[in-house]
Amino acid sequence: MTTRWLTPEEQRAWRAYVAGYLLLDDAIDRQLQQEAGMPHLYYSILANLSEIPERRLRMTDLAERLKITRSRLTYAVTRLEKDGLLRRENCRWDKRGSIAVLTDEGMAVLEATAPGHVETVRSMLFDRLTPEQVGQLEEIFTQVARGFQEDGGEAAPEDLPWRRRSSPCSGTS
Repeated sequence: MTTRWLTPEEQRAWRAYVAGYLLLDDAIDRQLQQEAGMPHLYYSILANLSEIPERRLRMTDLAERLKITRSRLTYAVTRLEKDGLLRRENCRWDKRGSIAVLTDEGMAVLEATAPGHVETVRSMLFDRLTPEQVGQLEEIFTQVARGFQEDGGEAAPEDLPWRRRSSPCSGTS
């Protein structure tokens, strides 16, 4: 098989993406650690649950929304549960499944943290882009995500993070 090396333009674009992503992720993580004592993933879990009716979602569906493995989600939810920001309930229709529920305390932490988080995202990303570039950013990353998830994409369905199993006997999410 012949290696399809990146062109100079692709290499510059790739390196710019990596640098931008790492710097933005670091800025967001620092802001959330300072204001709420939590990493970006934990904030994203709270934010996603806050957008769902009744603030509850099956763990496997939450992992899919966040594009992470079920084991990574389970670890994060355990920590958030210890802090009183979430609770888990058994799934009534599937004995193996569980539901993550955003508590009132978790909602209060989210509401207190959201303004600083939004300001960080705005100042570090959107204030640096034109409206046209914002549209292009959405279009580009929608296409990238779609390529992984649609039939005919490069990744087999079991290769998607939320469908992976960390061990043959897992499956409690």
